[in-house]
Amino acid sequence: MQNESKHADKHIIYQMMFHLWGNQNDQLVMNGSCEENGVTKFKDVSDKGLKALAKKGMTHLYATGILEHATMEDLTAFGSKLDHPSVVKGRAGSPFAIKDYYDVNPFLASNPKNRMAEFSEMLNRIHHQGLKFILDFVPNHLARQYFSDQKPNGVIDFGVEDHIDRSFDAQNNFYYLPGTQLSVPEIGHKALDSSIPYIEIPAKVSGNNIFSAQPSINDWFETVKLNYGVNYQHNGLKHFDPIPNTWLKMLDVLTYWTKKGVDGYRCDMAEMVPVEFWAFVIPKIKEINKEVIFIAEIYQPERYADYIFKAGFDYLYDKVGLYDAVRRLMENNPSATTGDITKVWQNESGNFSNRMLRFLENHDETRLNSPGFAATNFWSTIPGMVITATLHSGPLMIYSGQEFGEKANEIEGFNQADDRTTMFDFWRVDTHQRWLNKGKFDGALLTEDEKEIDHFYQQLIQFTLQSESISFGQFFDLQYAQNSNYSSQKVFSYLRYTANSRVLIICNFDALNGYDIDILIPELACKMMGIKEFKFKLNRFFVPPNVNQIPKMDDGKFFISPNSAFIIDVI
Repeated sequence: MQNESKHADKHIIYQMMFHLWGNQNDQLVMNGSCEENGVTKFKDVSDKGLKALAKKGMTHLYATGILEHATMEDLTAFGSKLDHPSVVKGRAGSPFAIKDYYDVNPFLASNPKNRMAEFSEMLNRIHHQGLKFILDFVPNHLARQYFSDQKPNGVIDFGVEDHIDRSFDAQNNFYYLPGTQLSVPEIGHKALDSSIPYIEIPAKVSGNNIFSAQPSINDWFETVKLNYGVNYQHNGLKHFDPIPNTWLKMLDVLTYWTKKGVDGYRCDMAEMVPVEFWAFVIPKIKEINKEVIFIAEIYQPERYADYIFKAGFDYLYDKVGLYDAVRRLMENNPSATTGDITKVWQNESGNFSNRMLRFLENHDETRLNSPGFAATNFWSTIPGMVITATLHSGPLMIYSGQEFGEKANEIEGFNQADDRTTMFDFWRVDTHQRWLNKGKFDGALLTEDEKEIDHFYQQLIQFTLQSESISFGQFFDLQYAQNSNYSSQKVFSYLRYTANSRVLIICNFDALNGYDIDILIPELACKMMGIKEFKFKLNRFFVPPNVNQIPKMDDGKFFISPNSAFIIDVI
């Protein structure tokens, strides 16, 4: 059982693919430029828009694509060097191929020469509306052609002082392949071609630890791996004394943004950076602002404890645990079972489930309403999101457009309608753009189904934030205690409770069938909740609009509709 938190971890984190978020242009061309297709400006994150997000229950804005990254746009007039198109993915470029850790993308500013001031003004608006701002920080790799034109005095760019004749040196910022020349794979769907080849001698190791001068199209070939003092070619031998130069450079970067008022960092592929670095840097940043939060993108459950208790992260991605378990149920996978959810809290979250960041969408995963996920069973969103939001006391992440059922089925250019919203192209998020409605943020252009799913999200988030049981309570799995009149393969039930508040939650993942079920509360659960007798009182239920089978409850007996969820107070 999880211990009750001493403070609220139930943040609602709203991810913005920033260059798409405020774009109001709906006349788009494949591989279109920033000027042709439009792009978010800092001013688009207006007081009106921020109030609308706060009203939905969002507490933190997590922005992907703020730091200046490699792009095919010509921004030389604003101090940025041209990037070679052979090492840029898409016309906009990858937001994870950072070319200047001390700058923001110039194309995000109305006046690019004034971009840092415009960023600060946006940050002030965010704070004024009571929201916090999380920056997407990319510590593992950077762009092939890194060059900072905005670095503070005294800062030396990554790689400038490296010994490039050495494959490894603990004080180098990069790993090298001496005696080689990089061979760049051919990029499909090029926005721009160049007759001048990209030359890199010696070749640097690619971001996903590819020690080859010939990375494949599926590698992170547009990026260079940063050296934190780990010699991967010699059994991962660690060289941390003296402190590697990369550690000091990254401490300076994080200090720079923290002093500008950034409230937190989502750390891209944090598990590819040694625990020892995080244990070094996180306490130093929290000395500047103890409220700053660090979120680790991590996919190895066996390393969770180290990244919380040794590295010092506040929250970790829970992708391979709850996300994968819930997704299998939502897709009606033949191997799916509610027992997979039980395993999550038993085996993976352990005593730190409040430290797991849970989600059903982010920029890496397929959209819920896309053919690659649950498009034929879209309303499985209801039980899936109820469990994702309420199973634990930790934070919940929503990806912009998710709350409207975004399909992500447009062919943008580099991105080819792969069920994900593009990171690499200047484009828009269709449903979100219609909610934005030319800056009105009123959702007037949404369809009725889109408005319905948005209403569900707002109601669920409101309950999640207001419920003491959900924000602070312990968890009790009821699956083991039910009798034969209970459909355990499709229905999952559990209790969340504190000394003052008790909630029963029942979710049905069956898209076609409702079930008459009994819910038994075992003596152990009553003892742990500190009660001897109890009654059920309906708090709310969530039912798809196309379901005619109305849920019912009567003295411990329930009928739960397809793709539905009950929330019941235990009094």
